[in-house]
Amino acid sequence: MNNLPIIDIVIILIYLLAMVLVGVYFSRKNKSADDFTKAAGRIPGWAIGISIYATFLSSNTFLGVPGKAYGGNWNAFVFSLSMPLAAWIATKYFVPFYRSTGEVSAYTNLEKRFGTWARTYAVVCFLLTQLARIGSIFFGISLTLQALTGYNMIAIMLITGVCIVIYTVMGGIEAVIWTEVVQGILKTIGALIIIALLVREVPGGFSHIFQEAAQMDKLSLGTFQFDLVSSSFWVVLLYGFFMNLNNFGMDQNYVQRYHTASSAKEANKSVWLCVWIYVPVSLLFFIIGTCLFVYYQQHPELLQTIKLQAAAERLHLPAQDMQVQQLASQLKPEDYGDKVMPHFMVNMIPTGILGLIISALLSAAMSTISSGMNASATVFTEDIYKRYINKNGGEAKNLKVLYLATVIVGLVGMCCGIAMIGVKSLLDIWWTLSGIFAGGMLGLFLLGLIAKKASNNAAIIAVLMGVTLILWMSLSYLLPENLAYLKYPLHSNLIIVFGTLTICLVGLLVQNRTRK
Repeated sequence: MNNLPIIDIVIILIYLLAMVLVGVYFSRKNKSADDFTKAAGRIPGWAIGISIYATFLSSNTFLGVPGKAYGGNWNAFVFSLSMPLAAWIATKYFVPFYRSTGEVSAYTNLEKRFGTWARTYAVVCFLLTQLARIGSIFFGISLTLQALTGYNMIAIMLITGVCIVIYTVMGGIEAVIWTEVVQGILKTIGALIIIALLVREVPGGFSHIFQEAAQMDKLSLGTFQFDLVSSSFWVVLLYGFFMNLNNFGMDQNYVQRYHTASSAKEANKSVWLCVWIYVPVSLLFFIIGTCLFVYYQQHPELLQTIKLQAAAERLHLPAQDMQVQQLASQLKPEDYGDKVMPHFMVNMIPTGILGLIISALLSAAMSTISSGMNASATVFTEDIYKRYINKNGGEAKNLKVLYLATVIVGLVGMCCGIAMIGVKSLLDIWWTLSGIFAGGMLGLFLLGLIAKKASNNAAIIAVLMGVTLILWMSLSYLLPENLAYLKYPLHSNLIIVFGTLTICLVGLLVQNRTRK
């Protein structure tokens, strides 16, 4: 890290070492697969709640949300506003259901309900979602560290990835949860420090920032007209509600944590604690984006470097190239929003504090990646290895598979992050990919939960219809212009909404006709 003062480097190294040591400490407790995946149900609810909050508050939030607020407005905050309703449904139906099954995998029950195909389908969807998520987070962290160090993004992903793999493999879910408690606190402190530094740099402080932002419509939650084509209030609300239902109801990252609690009551407490922390803290990151916009409006001369960096990444050419300079002059705020906060960190955050902020950013990435790696390894072991490869493997063998699967998920996730280099918006790419992969999975789960008498055949027909619709909505933009009338006309965030509803409704209709 040749661009950073020694004190900042020391702070970052201490943080990384501490995370690895946590993994070493908890490695002594992993005597079985149950210890590795469920911590034997010995984690208190408040710690689980903070860890779920830390998983939500990834580097996609740390970088993507300020970038969206800088380039647009507070429209994406509506996602957070949808969380309480999804949490209410989760604590009333999902948590009791999973606690009663006792199965560590969220997808084992689908086989009991609909057959082997349902479990396999959900597992594939989950693993694809996790790889997209881990990849986008690796990309986000390398984006910022490249701005701070000048190092190659691929090298940064490899170095940070190795550190994450070490403590995740060694410590299991217990190490993941307790490191996330520390990481959740650290990244919240980091957000508050950034806001304080920004407000200090803007004459007039908060009052001036919000006054100028309001005049330029930067605080808008989106149009309240029922517009399903643009990113309106209702589009984001619907997306957020269904995505959070998927998070709390079908995402192994969260379902697995329900089993680490000592009781269903403690598990419910963890869900609500996550919500009541995440909603206001996510607002802090929108405030950061707004503060950054006002600050750079007052210092437009600083934007040239940011625009050149964004243009160079998009064209894969040096910043001095004439094509890069021409593109940089044409870029709009939404085209380089993800680059603004890293630039501010490099140039305006004092020595010592910068090391703390970078550690907070690293924690934002590490918490979500480690959680995804552990959950994916658990799903692979429970739903693939123990189901199809070795049904009677002993504890030692299962532990080895968990370790190996964790490493493989980390490596493949890094490759996905490398493939995302050059995307326009970090938050947009994650929302689009997650909506595509999660829609069918949530629809199948809800069909099994709502329609108690829905048959296997009804579920198969419903999923085939839903997946066909999801594929059309996701890929029809590739059609040539002479077939433009066949393209999906609505916003891509609604893919999970229509995919989920289609599977539920078709399943119910087919079952009703069968009963007649």
